[in-house]
Amino acid sequence: MGAPAISVEKLAKTYLVPVREAGLRAALVSLFRRESRRVTAVDAIGFSVEPGEVVGFLGPNGAGKTTTLKMLSGLLHPTDGEAHVLGHVPWRREHAFLQRITLVMGQRNQLIWDIPVADSMERNRAIYGLDRARYRRVLDELVELLELGSLLERPVRNLSLGERMKCELAVALLHEPQMLFLDEPTIGVDVTMQRRIREFIADYNRRTGATVLLTSHYMADVEALCRRVIVIHHGRILFDGLLAALVASFASHKTVSVQIAGEIPDLSGYGEVVSRDGERVALRVPKAETPKVTARLLADLPISDLVVEDPPIEEVIERVFAAESVP
Repeated sequence: MGAPAISVEKLAKTYLVPVREAGLRAALVSLFRRESRRVTAVDAIGFSVEPGEVVGFLGPNGAGKTTTLKMLSGLLHPTDGEAHVLGHVPWRREHAFLQRITLVMGQRNQLIWDIPVADSMERNRAIYGLDRARYRRVLDELVELLELGSLLERPVRNLSLGERMKCELAVALLHEPQMLFLDEPTIGVDVTMQRRIREFIADYNRRTGATVLLTSHYMADVEALCRRVIVIHHGRILFDGLLAALVASFASHKTVSVQIAGEIPDLSGYGEVVSRDGERVALRVPKAETPKVTARLLADLPISDLVVEDPPIEEVIERVFAAESVP
């Protein structure tokens, strides 16, 4: 096996943040004697990612996700620790490194607001020194895959958020990077556009073998794209493994959904009733009791359909954050 695409050892980032009390007196005092405190954004984390993997990097706001991505893409210097991405130390920002990575942040623009999208594309062609033939080939592929044909001549300010995010992805991939750092790439766009962006990322990974480190608050993104997830909270890694293993470790309950013909009796004796829609009722049942409960339901009631599911990923992630440690 070759070298990992990402290798991180004891990576840490600490900020020195000025603090003072409110009021004019405190403001005047701070001019001569400033006080500050240290805030740890990333706390000695370590992990590795193999070439071609798509890994979900999950955590609540302020967990350290974006800070980590900024260090791995070379935008921030760490306070301590080591990292290698595609064999390079990111914060050295070597030309060969920058030619092989991209960072897409859902809340940041790299397109120029007042000019047509095509002009921003041309600017990036010049920045990366792409020859015309390669640029045209890649651009044509991206236009077809993301359906950008009608958008290229429009100023960025005239695009909807979903249209802009598609163009942001395209301009970030013009140089065919082998490492994608995607920070909330589907934030703020509608469900249909989220699905199309997910499909595009999956297709790009299959076609090019690129490695992807993805942060998202939309668990549909994670479920659709990632077999493996890393969960970070308060700057520390709480879990690193298969998504299925995360569910198995932290899901203490399963959802049993039943469809009953005719009048629905009181089902509280079988589990916690969490929803009811017509003839279908969903029960929350302890994992260990699920086989016994399903057998009782089938024996006692005229069940026309029964489905047993793991809880939503959002619920599992919340349990990870609450636990603050891996069992």
